[in-house]
Amino acid sequence: MGQGDDTTAQRLRLLQTEFLQPGSRVPGDGRSATRTTSPAPLHLGILDHLTASVTEVVDHVHAEVPDAGRYRGTIDGVYDWMRDHTEDLAPERQNVREALIYRQGLEHAIAAGNTKVIRPHRCPACRTLGLMWREQAGHAACTNRRCVDEHGLSRTWSLARLAQQHIADQKLRAVGTT
Repeated sequence: MGQGDDTTAQRLRLLQTEFLQPGSRVPGDGRSATRTTSPAPLHLGILDHLTASVTEVVDHVHAEVPDAGRYRGTIDGVYDWMRDHTEDLAPERQNVREALIYRQGLEHAIAAGNTKVIRPHRCPACRTLGLMWREQAGHAACTNRRCVDEHGLSRTWSLARLAQQHIADQKLRAVGTT
């Protein structure tokens, strides 16, 4: 599960190459006002995102395998390093690892301005396809009018919850095809 999938690493590499170059675009930055100061030579929000992502992966590996050593590879190689150092973990811990990687892939896509990565996911409550990303809330919302919480509002889901559900669904499909 996930061994050959390098989508998250590709998204991380895209953020690094497309959004950390001087003069590169900022997702959702449609401002047209005249600048009174020079822009930063790179996009600090993306840099912070990348740093936090790699730090989370390294911290997770060290929590699971304390003698894993320091990570010294390229930014997009961190997921392979993670899998290499955690391949002997119990299956449920490997599922936690894969959910972390998948969640970060969703975060990378959203940071690059691609919120369409949310739509193919099923609502964890009603299993309806077509979740919508709510930028202000930082959550995915179910589009099924009958899928509401106790206040009558659309159910919302964190990226972590969508990732957990995705990994669980993958595992079920794998078991069903064997």
